[in-house]
Amino acid sequence: MGFVDFMTDAGLSMLESWVTTRSYVSGYGPSQADVASFKALPGPPKVEKYPHAWRWYKHIASYQSEFSSLPGDPSKAYTTYGPEKSEMTLNPKDAPKETAADEDEDDDLFGSDDESEDEESKKKREENLAAYKKKKEGKTKPAAKSIVTLDVKPWDDETDMKQLEQNLRGIEMDGLTWGASKLVPLAFGIKKLQINLVVEDEKVSIDELQQQIEGDEDHVQSTDVVSKRLALCIVSG
Repeated sequence: MGFVDFMTDAGLSMLESWVTTRSYVSGYGPSQADVASFKALPGPPKVEKYPHAWRWYKHIASYQSEFSSLPGDPSKAYTTYGPEKSEMTLNPKDAPKETAADEDEDDDLFGSDDESEDEESKKKREENLAAYKKKKEGKTKPAAKSIVTLDVKPWDDETDMKQLEQNLRGIEMDGLTWGASKLVPLAFGIKKLQINLVVEDEKVSIDELQQQIEGDEDHVQSTDVVSKRLALCIVSG
């Protein structure tokens, strides 16, 4: 089926659903699929209505200077990407709630509520049903996380890189975990800090994180996203 007109709520809802568990439209890195989809949008989707689509749009916007060199076929229309079937829920908030019919199906798993059923059998069936529903409610659900590599560039070769990294790691956000880091030579004795981190996409905005890092104006000149890939993690429901 593919994406539909992003000028409509249906099209934006489809994009929102598609990137809820994805960092990119296709594959594990930016490509012409993202470029075509990005250019089909008149601007960033409303963050309050389409938070995942907004996150994806802001992330792809950081690659604008590289659009022409990204892999893929630039002649393909954005409508060739996206879901192959139309049965997907258009917007997570519009996902159907469990209905009485669904509960009846659960009941059927443990036998019908027949009037001829004796009290002992009925009691046993109700106990089994209660145990099943409790187990069903306690199931875990996947939370979308991304593994990100950032480049943090200092002003010059006299910048205290240890202090820079210390200030950076001092930034705390719910859903943010700092990882390994290393110093990478640039030129004229200047080294940049390259650091890995894991973020929960629904909780951490990479743009906001970069702004916080660049707020250390005494040490940080700029930051760049080197790579970002999706990593699914299971958390308690």
